This record gives sequence, structure tokens and C-alpha cells, in this order.
Amino acid sequence: MGRVTELVGDEQSTAGEVAFYDRLRPLAASFGSSDGIRRVAVVGNQPLESSTARAERIDSADLVFRVNGFRLDDVDGPSAVGRRADIVVFNRGVRPTPWFFADYAERLYLMVEPGRLLWENPKVPEFWPADLGIVTMPNREVVLPLGAAIGADPRAGGQWATTGTMMLWIATRLFPEAEIDAAGFSFVDAPEQTAWHHAYGDPSAVGSEHRIDLESVLVRRWIDSGRIAYQR
Repeated sequence: MGRVTELVGDEQSTAGEVAFYDRLRPLAASFGSSDGIRRVAVVGNQPLESSTARAERIDSADLVFRVNGFRLDDVDGPSAVGRRADIVVFNRGVRPTPWFFADYAERLYLMVEPGRLLWENPKVPEFWPADLGIVTMPNREVVLPLGAAIGADPRAGGQWATTGTMMLWIATRLFPEAEIDAAGFSFVDAPEQTAWHHAYGDPSAVGSEHRIDLESVLVRRWIDSGRIAYQR
């Protein structure tokens, strides 16, 4: 994967990885605060209890990441996860929610495609708006290094991290100096679960391609080290 050049958090990054994130960073930052990106919120899709403090913490970040079939707080409803979505990280199998395409011209959409390593067809989803561009995340610089960090080899074992963990991984590498507020990752506290309960939509099984027990170890290490602040 190339010569190791630096540490990002506790993980080593190659020259190719560093160069990739250096290229993407100005584009990603342009969707956030014009005063710079000092604090980033990264929000998963776990159902969360109402919390005005948590919602305000998310919405006051300089940049907010969301994942796949996310939901936002309704204007007249309880506050739980905030109402901003600046960058959306998703995979080809996404099931769009009512919030997924709302205000899409004001967001950056990053597509991860680990299935391309084995079997996935490279088609753009048929429901995709014709005027909405996608930035695809390269497996060599994103999926494979994250797999190595959690101890899963996508090419050999057909296992890779969930899109939510990929989102968190991308955010920490795009903005290594920023504070990271994370919320809504159920595997942090329940790595043994076999089904996802989503903030919107029906439950679904945890795919056999995922090892959320290993992802939990990685994210808990980031929490314990202070690399991210976890907002329950």
C-alpha cells in the first residue's frame, strides 16, 4: 500500500492515503463553515432519545456528516439529532428517506463501494437525480486501510466496515486537527447485536459482511483516547 508517512490518530497512513484526503479536503470544507472547520459532527442512524443539548451540539458544528438512510429532526418535533446535513456518506444499496435528497444541491454526497472489490455492479442507483453528482471513495485509500485497522480483509474474507464507521473514518482523516462529536452508533454499546434499529424505517439484519464487534473496539479506542467525543 505504499510507504507509511504519518500517524492519523493511532493508525498509520500511507502517502497515497494522505494525498487522497489532501485533495478531497478543500471540497469537503467548502460545504461547512466559512470560518474554518474546527469541530465536526458525525451522526449515525441509531434511534436516540430526545435531547436538545445533543441536537444543538450537532447543529452548531462547523460541518455535519450523515450516513445512508438518515433522518433529521422535524421543525415542530422533538430535538434529538439536529437538522443539518452537509456531507452524506452512502453506499449503492441505500434506501432513501424523506430527508436524503432534501436540499441536495447544498450537500456533498460521498459514495463508498466496498462491494466493487468482489461483486458489486458499478451502476449509479436508478433513483438518483440526474443533476446530482457523486464523489466515489476509492477502496485502496479508504476501505482497505479501515479494514486493516479493524482486522478484517475485504478481499480475502468479504468483510468490511459498516458505512457509518467508514463515514467516521473519513471525517477523522479529512479533518485530523478538528474536534469530532459522534452520535448514533449503536455498536459502540451493543457490539453483539444482530439487527439494526434505525431512526427511520424498519429494522434490518446486520450484514454478514460486517464485524461490528471489531468496529466497536476501534471506535471505543477513539473515545477513550479523546480523539472523538461520543454524545449519547
